[in-house]
Amino acid sequence: MIRLLHTADWQIGTQFGQFEPDEAAHLAEARFETVRRIAAEAASRGVDAVLVAGDVFDQQTASDTVIRRLFGALAGYSGPWILLPGNHDAALVESVWTRAQRLNCIPANVRVVLTPGVIALDEARCAFLCAPLTQRITYDDTTSFFDALPTPTGYFRVGLAHGSVTGILQEGIDSTNPIDPNRAASARLDYLALGDWHGRFQVDDRIWYSGTHEQDRFRANDPGFALDVTIAEPGAVPVVEALRVGKYRWHRWEQGVDVPSDVATLKARLETLNADDVLKLDVSGVAALADAEAVHVAVDEARARTRALRADLTALQVMPTDDDLAALGAQSGYLGKVVARLRDLQVNSADAGQTALAAEALLLLARIQREARSA
Repeated sequence: MIRLLHTADWQIGTQFGQFEPDEAAHLAEARFETVRRIAAEAASRGVDAVLVAGDVFDQQTASDTVIRRLFGALAGYSGPWILLPGNHDAALVESVWTRAQRLNCIPANVRVVLTPGVIALDEARCAFLCAPLTQRITYDDTTSFFDALPTPTGYFRVGLAHGSVTGILQEGIDSTNPIDPNRAASARLDYLALGDWHGRFQVDDRIWYSGTHEQDRFRANDPGFALDVTIAEPGAVPVVEALRVGKYRWHRWEQGVDVPSDVATLKARLETLNADDVLKLDVSGVAALADAEAVHVAVDEARARTRALRADLTALQVMPTDDDLAALGAQSGYLGKVVARLRDLQVNSADAGQTALAAEALLLLARIQREARSA
């Protein structure tokens, strides 16, 4: 029997430019934390090896400190690590991997596969057929040589590659690197560990994507896992257990607001979030002034609870009711004309920017009026 831990697409060094600097720093740090969690799981489960199927680093220009920290994060598991270059960290003549070699920071139990071929793990009677990417984009199947690759008799045959299984994963793939969906059968593989697709995905009984270890996109494609793979004997169908390792959960919500109960629904949803959540929220619709203010307050409160929150409220129109106008003292006179003009901009302006500014101005006017009355 052999037991492996399959992971991929760590993207160490990701910048997270869409977030505030403090948010981005926490998200980047989580990627190291989750690598350490994977190492601890590998040690506690007593696996024979950890396979990282490409894109260990997000870019070739990762700093020396990031490189050293990554290899330091592997210390929790003293068994074999097999790291495969992917399209983000391809094994170029000069790459993040050659820099790591010069830094002399790659531990003895870590094997970085820079050339295609076989790595034999004799104590587990397993041969790893490895297809590292040596350039960012290829148009030929880098796993095709697996079919004719000999391995010792009686050894498990486990493939390791990074790319897109043809005809199955086309939308949103990082690169065009094609992989034949029948590769496990044609190459007599017991298991084919893949990377590139950032969510957990089963191609067939023997071909799996583990997905990224720590979610990095607002896409519900089952990220945040490593795969615990057990194969009883050569030729047996693998038993694959999904192991959740990710720290943060990313959500993308779209909320329409048309009646007060919609505001209550949104508030209730936001109250379910905590410091392990990252949210992208789009709110649209038409709300009375009090309801629009309640939405903004609920979003601000949620922002303080979550790890990161990106909210777009520009499509939420603010339409004061007669009661709102009375509370503002804006039923007539100059103030009434200002409110009427702002309402008109939201309804009739073709400029989305002006529409959003008009809604923001109405909320600001309400706050100023309340503060003035209190004073």
